[in-house]
Amino acid sequence: MLHGRGAEQDRIAALVAGARTGRSAALVLRGGPGIGKTALLDWAAELTSPAAHPACVLRASAAEFEAELPFAGLSQLVRPALDRLDRLPGPQRQVLAAAFGLGGGVPADRLLVGLAVLSLLADLAEDGPLLCLVDDAHWLDKVSAEALLFAARRLHAEGVVMIFAARDGSFPAPGLPELTVGALAPADAVRLLDPRLAPEVRMRVLGEAQGNPLALIELPGVLAAGAAEDPLPLTDRLLAAFHGQVDRLPAGTRALLRVAAVEDTGDLDVLLRAAAPLGGGPADLRAAEEARLVEVTGRRLRFRHPLVRAAVHAAAPYPERLAAHRALADVLTAPDTADRRAWHLAAATTGPDEQVAAALERTAEQARGRSGYGAALAAFERAAELSDEETAKARRLLLAAESGLQSGHLGDAVRLAERAAGLVDEPTFHARVAWVEGHAWFWQGGHQTAYDLMTGGAKLDPEQRDALLVAAFHPAWYLGEPHLGACLDQLATLDHPVARYQVAAVRGRPLPLAPTAGQVGGEPRDRVQLCGLGFVAGQDAETYELAGALVARCRADGVLGLLPTLLFFLAEAEFFHGRHRDATVSLDEAVRVARDGGQPLWVSQLRAVQAVLAAVAGDEARCRELVASALDGAAAGAEAGGRAWTLWALGLLDLGHGRAESAVTRLAALQENPYAHQVCAYRSVPDLVEAAVRAGVPERAHEAYARFRAWAERVDQPWAMSLAYRCRALLTGDEQDHLLALKAGGRPFEQARTELLYGEWLRRARRKAEARGLLQRALHTFDRLAAAPWAARARGELEATGLRAPQPAASAGADLTPQELQIARLAGTGLSNRDIAAQLFLSPKTVAYHLYKAYPKLGVAGRGELGELDL
Repeated sequence: MLHGRGAEQDRIAALVAGARTGRSAALVLRGGPGIGKTALLDWAAELTSPAAHPACVLRASAAEFEAELPFAGLSQLVRPALDRLDRLPGPQRQVLAAAFGLGGGVPADRLLVGLAVLSLLADLAEDGPLLCLVDDAHWLDKVSAEALLFAARRLHAEGVVMIFAARDGSFPAPGLPELTVGALAPADAVRLLDPRLAPEVRMRVLGEAQGNPLALIELPGVLAAGAAEDPLPLTDRLLAAFHGQVDRLPAGTRALLRVAAVEDTGDLDVLLRAAAPLGGGPADLRAAEEARLVEVTGRRLRFRHPLVRAAVHAAAPYPERLAAHRALADVLTAPDTADRRAWHLAAATTGPDEQVAAALERTAEQARGRSGYGAALAAFERAAELSDEETAKARRLLLAAESGLQSGHLGDAVRLAERAAGLVDEPTFHARVAWVEGHAWFWQGGHQTAYDLMTGGAKLDPEQRDALLVAAFHPAWYLGEPHLGACLDQLATLDHPVARYQVAAVRGRPLPLAPTAGQVGGEPRDRVQLCGLGFVAGQDAETYELAGALVARCRADGVLGLLPTLLFFLAEAEFFHGRHRDATVSLDEAVRVARDGGQPLWVSQLRAVQAVLAAVAGDEARCRELVASALDGAAAGAEAGGRAWTLWALGLLDLGHGRAESAVTRLAALQENPYAHQVCAYRSVPDLVEAAVRAGVPERAHEAYARFRAWAERVDQPWAMSLAYRCRALLTGDEQDHLLALKAGGRPFEQARTELLYGEWLRRARRKAEARGLLQRALHTFDRLAAAPWAARARGELEATGLRAPQPAASAGADLTPQELQIARLAGTGLSNRDIAAQLFLSPKTVAYHLYKAYPKLGVAGRGELGELDL
C-alpha cells in the first residue's frame, strides 16, 4: 500500500484507463533516490491486473553498469514481444532483428529503430492495452533511450502507455509530460514508520528522512546500529544503510552480490558461473533474499532497489570489482555475448591493453552495423583509452567522432575529433577530422567554424578536397559574402558534378538538374543537396520531381532521419507552385518527424515556412506563433536556421494586412547580407516591390528589382519573367508590362496576384468592364487557396466595379487537420491502414483514429467514398 501518493496514483490510473479506450500516453516520473518512483511503477503494474480489463505489462530496469551496452535497456523491455517481429514492415523488421542480434544488417537510419519499437508495441497492443515501465531511465544506454523516446513521442491511438522513472536533472525527455514525485507530507511519513519505534528514534528519523519513503524504512536500522551523529546527505545515509546490511552477510553471498552488481541482465545462470571461482554459490543466495536485498524470480535476480546495487558496488574494494568484471568476461564466451564480454574486459583493465582495445573496436563496428551509433561512440572512445599507441588511439577517437556525427551527438563529435587531431601530425588524417568536426559545427549553427574547418581541410588532402569544398558551400551559403564568393571561386576549379551545378546555379546559366542527379551517388543523402540548389537555379518543377522521388525512396527504405530535409524541399516546391494545401501537409509531417527525432535546425526551418503559409492565409496569430517557434532554441551564438524565412513571413503578413511601411522594413532586411542570395530573398522581391510602391517609397525596391530581373533572365523561366514584368509594371505604371506579365504566365497564387494588380490598375483607369474578368479569376484562385487577405482585396475591387462578388464555396476537407487530410488522401487511393502506417511511419491504430475523425468532417460513411472526393 502506498501512502501519500494519491495525486500520482490518480495521474497514472487515468493513463491506464485511457489505454483501455485506445488512447496512448507517456509520462516521466522524476525524483531523487528512494523517493518512491519504483513503488509507483510497481503499483501501476498491479493496477493493470483486474480480470475484467487485463493489460500486458513490459518492464525494464536500467543499471549504471549497462549504460554503454547497445540496446541493453531496449532488449529488456521488448524481448518478450520479439515473436511478433515478422509482422513489421521490412526495413523495420530488419533493423530491430539486427539490433538484437537476430539477423544480419547494414547501418540504417538511427531513427528507424525507434519507429520499429513503436510498430512492435502497437502490434502488441492489438490484443489489449499495453503498459511499458522503465525504471532508472537515466542509466539507459544511448541507443535504447533514443529509440524509446522516439517511440513515446509518436504514440497516439495505440492503447500504449509508457512510463519512465528517472532522477532529477537526468534523462532529458523534451516533448514528454513529466510528474515530479516529491517528499511525503508529515502525516503520511508517520504512517510509513514502524509503530514500535521509540519516540526519540521516530522524531530523529522523521527529521532526517525529510519525507523520503526509503529513508523512513531504512534509517531506523542505521540508527539502531549506532551510526555516527554526523549529518550526511540523505543518499549517502541510505547507501550506508545498505552497505551495513551487506557487510553482515557471509563472504560467499557478498561475492555473489558483487558479480550481480556489475552484470546487466540478472541472468542467474551467468551470475552463478561467474561467482563460483570467487567463492559464491547457489546456497549463498538465501542470505541476500532473507535480508530483502534481492529477489529471484525464475532464473532472474533483481536488486530490491537501485541503491542496493550501488551500495554493493561502492562498498567493494577496487581489486574485487575488477575481479567481478573479469569473472563475468570469462563466462561470457558465446558469440551473442561478445559485446558484454568486451565491456567487462575493459572494466577489468587498468592500463593500456591492445587486445581488449581491439575487442572493443569490434564491438563498436558491430554496433554501427546495428544502427547503434551512440553505442559505437562509447566503445570506440573506450578502445582509444586502452590503446597502447598514439596512432591507434587517434584512429579510434576519430571513429568515435564519426559515430557521434551519425548519432546526433554533435558536441561529442567535436570533442573527440579535437582530441584525435592533437595526437597525430598527418595531413590526410587532419582532413578527415575537418570533415567530421566541420559537419558537427555546421549542424550546431557554427557556420564560420564549419567553413574554416572544411576549407582548411581541403588544402590538406587532394583526395578529400572535392568533397570538403562541396560541403563547405553549405556554411558559406549561410555566411554570405565574401565567404560564398571565395568558396565558389574554389568550386569553379573542380571537376565534380555537384560543384559544377553549385557554381552554375549561383553564377551562370543553370545546368539541367536530372542529369546532374544521375551523376552523383544513388543514395538519397548524396542527392539531397541538389534539391536546395534547384531552387537557386529556378528549376522548381525539376526540384519537385527530384524531392518527390527521394521522399518516396526514404519511405520505402525507412530513411526517417532524412525525411524532414526532403519534405522541406518538397513543401517549398509545392508552395512555389501554388499548391498551398499540399505544402501544409508536407510541412506538418516534417515538423513532427524533426521534433520527435531531435532535429532542431529543421524544426526551425519548417516552422518558418509554415509561418509564410499562415501569412498567405492571413492568420496573424498563428503566423506570429510559428515565427516565435522558429526562432526559439537556436544554439548560443548562432542564428536560428529559419531566420530568413521568418522575415519573409512577417513581411508578407504585413503586406496582406495593408501595413505597407512595416512590410518594406522587414522585406528590405532580406536583401542585405547574409540573406540577399538566399532563395527566400529572391522570391520575396516581388512582395518588396509591391510594398514599397504602396508605401510611397518605390526607390527602396529599385536595387532589389534589378537583381531580381537579372536573376530571372539568367534562370530563363517564364514564371520568373512574369514576376519581373509585374515588378516593373508596379514601378513604372506601364500597362504594357502588366500585359507582358500576364502573357508570360505564372503559377496560381502569383498569377492571381498579377491579375489583381492589373485589375486594380484598370479600375483606377475607369476601365471597370475590363477589370472584372481579371478580378473574378483572381478572386476564384485566392478563395481556392484560402489566401484570405488577397481574396478580401479582390472581392473589394470587384464590388467597386459594380459587380457583386460571390462568397467562397467550402472546399472538401477544409476542416481536416493536415494529418487527417494526408491519411484520407492515401486511404482514398485504396491503401490499407497498415500500408498507410508504413508509409507515414505511424501505427495502424493511429491511422484508423485519424480516419475515424475525418469521416464526419467529410460527410462520408467509410473509406470507400473517399476516392470520389476532391481532396
